[in-house]
Amino acid sequence: MSVQITKSNFKAEVLESDRPVLLDFWAAWCGPCRMLSPVVDEIAKEHPEIKVGKVNVDEEQELAIQFGIMSIPTLLVFRDGQQTDSSVGVIPKAKIEKLMNI
Repeated sequence: MSVQITKSNFKAEVLESDRPVLLDFWAAWCGPCRMLSPVVDEIAKEHPEIKVGKVNVDEEQELAIQFGIMSIPTLLVFRDGQQTDSSVGVIPKAKIEKLMNI
């Protein structure tokens, strides 16, 4: 299951997470985001060893700006509170799993 990430819970859910975190930056009006979202949800269900968070860029513009999100969907990977990888656009499930080392 994925977690809705906001400015107020970002530190606790992402930076202080004891598991690797996959963040999906998306928007409701974004067609490619709607294509990627079910894949991200599937990964969240299949891999409890990671945390999956979703950031709605329309509602959380500060986070989008903080991470320089210029295109969506964008996936960011965090380990031990540090961003370690990223991907922009729709990618296959296998590539997301490779990003996460799962």
